[in-house]
Amino acid sequence: MGALLGLAAGDALGTTLEFTRPSPQPPLTDMVGGGPFGLEAGQWTDDTSMALCLAESLVTVGGFDPADQMHRYLRWRDEGHLSSTGRCFDIGGTVSGALHRFAETGDPFAGETHPHAGGNGSLMRLAPVALAYGHDTAKAVKRAGEMSRTTHGAPEPVDACRYYSVLLVGALDGLAKAELLDEGYRFFQDDPAAPALAPAIADIAAGSFRRRQPPEIRGTGYVVQSLEAALWAFWHAEDFESGALAAVNLGEDADTTGAIYGQLAGACFGVEDIPARWRASLAMADRIVEFAEQLFELRQRLAARDGT
Repeated sequence: MGALLGLAAGDALGTTLEFTRPSPQPPLTDMVGGGPFGLEAGQWTDDTSMALCLAESLVTVGGFDPADQMHRYLRWRDEGHLSSTGRCFDIGGTVSGALHRFAETGDPFAGETHPHAGGNGSLMRLAPVALAYGHDTAKAVKRAGEMSRTTHGAPEPVDACRYYSVLLVGALDGLAKAELLDEGYRFFQDDPAAPALAPAIADIAAGSFRRRQPPEIRGTGYVVQSLEAALWAFWHAEDFESGALAAVNLGEDADTTGAIYGQLAGACFGVEDIPARWRASLAMADRIVEFAEQLFELRQRLAARDGT
């Protein structure tokens, strides 16, 4: 359950610095809330709401149903379903456009496909896919790409999700940090059935985050930069807390950088490494844990069905 709680914790931590300039001063040192939406400490934004809608769809349907996912995102948009405040108060333009197209056409793969539509709004919610399909890395990669295409259909967001799903599955299987980062790169090098990654994502997979530092590392809403920023924080992290603070203190789209980091760090370091005071503050923490447990049960059922 570390991946899903980590996502929410990173989101709630980063909302304080959302929309700030790069590397704001003084740096954030704890989960305090506030930010542009005036949230209470532990309340989270659209990143976690959409992840929980995705989780709810997977466990309710018993598998991957993109139309069902989109209907649940619409409930969040229109009714505040699975929001930490009871209303939808933070929605990205790319997501909003995709939901509008889905409502009009019924096509669940409504994500903008233009190469310049490179937002991070699908990567921020990825964890439930890896939790449900972690028994089969190739299937997790496929579903991750399809999940992205519902709202973000351009090559970079799709491939960011495909690549990150390999890392999440590896972390859930207990691989150490260096091993899982190497494994994520090798998967797309060694599997002839795996389509090549977009060049900017392939550069990250090859280790760009290991040789760059801020201000070259930035936590913007561009999926390439936010993925690289999250992995930079993860690579240098000694524990969940230090990496989460490094991620969100990049500023800009800080809640999403935190959510992307939190998925992987939570899976790798484990739920107990997420500070207890943060877990205690998280809005709807019991519901998040319940979804994580249900996703694990779904993974077992899918593995039994697939014979893996």
